[in-house]
Amino acid sequence: MRTLSILTLLLFYFSASLFSQQKDPETIKAMVKTFKNDLRGPYKDIRWFCTDGSIRAPKDPCPEAIGPGVQHARYKDAVVALGESNHLYLGQILAYTDKEALWDAENGHSRLIQYQLEKYLKGVDNGWILQKGQYYRGAIQAEDEQAWGRSFYTWLLGQDSLLISRYFLIRQSLKDIPHGEESNTAQQMRIQSKVISDTYPNFMDLRVKIHSEPEPSDIEKVLAFRRKNDAALTPELRRQFEALLKTMREFHKPADLVSISKMGPAVKQPELKAALENLAAWESLSGNPAELTKEVSRLLLLIREKLSEEKDAAARLELLDISLELEKIAFKNAIAWQTPTLATLLEKICHLGMAAAGAGYLEIWEWNELVSELSVFDKGTLSLDALDWVLQRSRSAVEWSASMIKAHYEAEVATYLEFEPLVSGFIDDRIRGSVALHLGHSIGELGNFIAQETSLTNKMMQIPNQSTIRGLNPGFAMGELVVIEGSPEGVEVASDKIYIFRRPPSDLKPVAGIATVAEGNMVSHVQLLARNLAIPNAALSDQNLLDLRKHNGNMVFYAVSNQGNVIMKPVIEMTAEEKALFAKRERRDERVAVPTEQMQLDVNKVLNLRSVDAGDSGQLCGPKAANLGQLKKMFPEKVVEGLVIPFGIFRSHMDQPMPGQQSSYWGFLQTVFAEAERMRSQNIPEAEVENFQLRQLKVLREAILKMPFQDFFADELERGFREILGADLGEIAVFLRSDTNMEDLKDFTGAGLNLTIFNSRDKEKILDGIRAVWASPYTERSFKWRQKFLLNPENVYPSILVIPSVDVEYSGVLITKGLVSGSDTDLTIAFSRGAGGAVDGQAAESYLLRGNGENVLLAPAREVTYTRLPAGGGTRKDRASFEKPVLSKENLREIRKMAAAIQQRIPVETGSDYQGAYDVELGFLKNRLWLFQIRPFVENKKATSSDYLESISPAFDKNRSISLTKKINP
Repeated sequence: MRTLSILTLLLFYFSASLFSQQKDPETIKAMVKTFKNDLRGPYKDIRWFCTDGSIRAPKDPCPEAIGPGVQHARYKDAVVALGESNHLYLGQILAYTDKEALWDAENGHSRLIQYQLEKYLKGVDNGWILQKGQYYRGAIQAEDEQAWGRSFYTWLLGQDSLLISRYFLIRQSLKDIPHGEESNTAQQMRIQSKVISDTYPNFMDLRVKIHSEPEPSDIEKVLAFRRKNDAALTPELRRQFEALLKTMREFHKPADLVSISKMGPAVKQPELKAALENLAAWESLSGNPAELTKEVSRLLLLIREKLSEEKDAAARLELLDISLELEKIAFKNAIAWQTPTLATLLEKICHLGMAAAGAGYLEIWEWNELVSELSVFDKGTLSLDALDWVLQRSRSAVEWSASMIKAHYEAEVATYLEFEPLVSGFIDDRIRGSVALHLGHSIGELGNFIAQETSLTNKMMQIPNQSTIRGLNPGFAMGELVVIEGSPEGVEVASDKIYIFRRPPSDLKPVAGIATVAEGNMVSHVQLLARNLAIPNAALSDQNLLDLRKHNGNMVFYAVSNQGNVIMKPVIEMTAEEKALFAKRERRDERVAVPTEQMQLDVNKVLNLRSVDAGDSGQLCGPKAANLGQLKKMFPEKVVEGLVIPFGIFRSHMDQPMPGQQSSYWGFLQTVFAEAERMRSQNIPEAEVENFQLRQLKVLREAILKMPFQDFFADELERGFREILGADLGEIAVFLRSDTNMEDLKDFTGAGLNLTIFNSRDKEKILDGIRAVWASPYTERSFKWRQKFLLNPENVYPSILVIPSVDVEYSGVLITKGLVSGSDTDLTIAFSRGAGGAVDGQAAESYLLRGNGENVLLAPAREVTYTRLPAGGGTRKDRASFEKPVLSKENLREIRKMAAAIQQRIPVETGSDYQGAYDVELGFLKNRLWLFQIRPFVENKKATSSDYLESISPAFDKNRSISLTKKINP
């Protein structure tokens, strides 16, 4: 008996393990295919679910004594298992789901978003996993789903904080989750379809569809069914079909203003109640799309602004439904709104931007940053420069709107893409179904107008809508065009190719050129490296990327001018001047040598950060530690304590015998580079030389990861932690930052090429982290960037900066120059929530801080998760919302003060003749500013002074006055 119990227990645990084991994409793809061909789809059977918790057979409904129950399908075991193992939920039945489970806050609202994705897939793929199962009678009951939806939104909209922080997602979900009040028309439609199916059983499948998930496309399905079966229909059945179709058209007809005005009986908020009562009067504007769109846009924004003042959850639901209907009206009328003059076009752009804010694609604070700059349609005249600024700010409204959609849906879409390619169209479908689509079209018209006035046009492979393209970094390149539609992570890039990405990868290796739909932010490590090396870089639209797909694999010439216009064309169309740009040059002429003569490799003790300063850079340690030591002297309260592991300790470890080799680690490294030079001298192709080096460097890297520490170093490290950081090794969480002699050179930044260990506390992990940092300069990415620019990349020496972690609430980068304006009196900043902000290409909150005191929002933050640093070590991901800016006005003032102090004091206190801008990493914790790094901001002077790049930027008078009465299409 006992043996049997143990076996039963083992079987239980074994089956539970299988149940929760994560499924791979191929397995899920096979499941989807099976469900599509199954008459029950993802469902097992149908049951009654009674209020007392009991489950009864389909023909055994819940007794009256128990109370009413609901009837619906149960999921197949494989579907339940997939939810357990992968958090993937197929064929979700709302009446079967807990409200908080669907909201799924702790997983970024994954289940709710998956419900929306499946709705889309059903629409584009004939029911998707319900291709045959959509007619499984009784599986889903429309009235139960609607009742659940109303209950869900009553619960959700009763929470004030969610109404503000999750406005966009809640409003979008209303498009997909059934929740409408039961109407006589809906009831009549169901009754009529039931009567037909009872008389003519072949109609049963369509009856079930109309009952469970009614949608406008059902009308065409009923028409097709009637045509196909007309010969078998009696006159009475034909009459019943006509009656049903009439009811369906009534049910599915677009809402008009009179009916919309009656949708908010529960609304009590005075301004909104008055506005709704006035809606019916707008019927007189039905022949005036411009005025109607303006009125609708104002009301959309008013509903958004006043929604939280309406305290009743049912009234809030009514208002959101009204908002959706108003967006439909704005969408339809924007098409018909004609803009013959520049003033009318600017007015249209302003009001469509207002509608986008009201519909949730922009946050209210973001719209407030734009509205004054877009409300210029009544100015009479604008200078060409001012008009171009309006274009830039208008583009921001579209880009921020698109990024709002992407931020909410990209993660789940990426997960579904692994097993269902059709989901790739979801985000584009959402964008195209939004008022932001017509905003983008209007901005395209404005861009074309300005291009005509300035002759500053893009010429990119003759694709349409080129006014959405804008240059980020000047430069030119020639190579194969590679268009990457999906995730960029894991894509193997080549240094002689030009890449088009939806978003730039965080660990980009050298490429010839790049263009991205989402630029990330202009101060990320990737963007700084591109700027440093004159890699042409541009931003474009989703549609531009799709239009470029037909040129994938072609050889192209690509150039971005200093003023931001872009050229891309087949190489066969290059001019003689453009070909001359690529005339063969000596390989070593464009590189710099890193000086090593002054390095103090005999220093074998761990140093106090307070004891180093800028003068030690490249001698004792790298510039990170040296410059942070300098900042510690200048701003002691804004820099943490720290210790420095100098070059000398690394080199003494590299002089140890390397296992399995006849030399030391250092000797092995020098032999690799000497052999590479010998191979070049024999004219062996560079690609073969590089592959040899990468193979050998991998051997070295793996050996360093196991390198034994010398006894003196272990003692020095323990002493340093105890005396400098005030805690024993393993009792305080620290950052380990690689700090080589080959970064922050005069002409090479090296930003982000080597390893940083985040918030490590465990003693063994810290020791392993030191080895990993020492090994990181020999990774493929780091080597390729150095190899591209440096004459002596074999002489890399990493020091390590060890600093205690600061669990900053938000962090980012300050550049003491206006990257957009080009002005040395302006500042550029980019911040994200949590630690490590902006440097890895996050969609960060970015500002141009003008010298005149004006703060210009260049982009809002759009990252849905961010990194926090627990005291126990490691990292934690928290969820973000966008209803408030990352940086407060006080934060911006403090950043300005710090920038001024740095610019004034650094040259004086270091005795440096450096006159350029600085790149500063900093963060805030409880509104206290902390400094983490400072380095020179390196730009490529060859690109900015290129005669060719200047020649493709036509000269024009920025101050020329343009009348707003000027015709758009004369």
